[in-house]
Amino acid sequence: MQLVETAVDGRIATITLNRPDKRNAISDPFIAALEAAFDSLPDAVRVVILTGAGDHFCAGLDLAEHAERTPEDGIYHSRNWHRILDRIQFGGRPVVSAMQGAVIGGGLEIAAATHVRVADATVRFQLPEGRRGIFVGGGATVRVGRILGADRMTEMMLTGRTYGAEDGLRLGLAHYAVDAGAALPLARDLAEKVADNAPLSNYFMIQAIARIEDMSKADGLFTESLCAALSQTSPDAQEGLRAFLEKRAPRFR
Repeated sequence: MQLVETAVDGRIATITLNRPDKRNAISDPFIAALEAAFDSLPDAVRVVILTGAGDHFCAGLDLAEHAERTPEDGIYHSRNWHRILDRIQFGGRPVVSAMQGAVIGGGLEIAAATHVRVADATVRFQLPEGRRGIFVGGGATVRVGRILGADRMTEMMLTGRTYGAEDGLRLGLAHYAVDAGAALPLARDLAEKVADNAPLSNYFMIQAIARIEDMSKADGLFTESLCAALSQTSPDAQEGLRAFLEKRAPRFR
């Protein structure tokens, strides 16, 4: 059984975390397989759907396979996660996550690296590391902390609080909350809609917005101007204007 499976349907690729007997818990080979799946996508793919096989999206680190590490090895291990999740967030393709069941620990870190998050009614968001005597290491303090705010994330970790889909929607952990079993169909519809956008516009949305949030106001405004100028003078912008004037759907590259 492949730890991560990829299915390509035209412009849309579906990457499935495929370890259902372990609630898609993450081992070192598992995270390496996830990286390989993103690295090997055909050029024709414009949008990726990320989901989990079985009843769960991802239950986080597989503690049964957790190896004792030196502090030095622990840093390298964490930084490798950072590199791979940066690959998901900033790889250039929009990623829509379809979530069910456990979205816990490292699973929430993976989800937070995606751009559009759909949670069905069975979802449970949790950061239980404090209950295990450990600390997040896959980017949660940056990505989840940015979504929730430092204060709420601190409380979530201290108490082991679990949030459902509706709470996740309210807090920003999910952008859509749907009935059980409905996350993947909606994710496909959203992926098709995103794939209809101009590729350069999608690229700038992924690359620029999160980075601008880290910049000073002046630097962010200048970067926004660069993105606007490059996108608005592209062939796709010309096609978008013609389509609007001709009252038809645009046909982007």
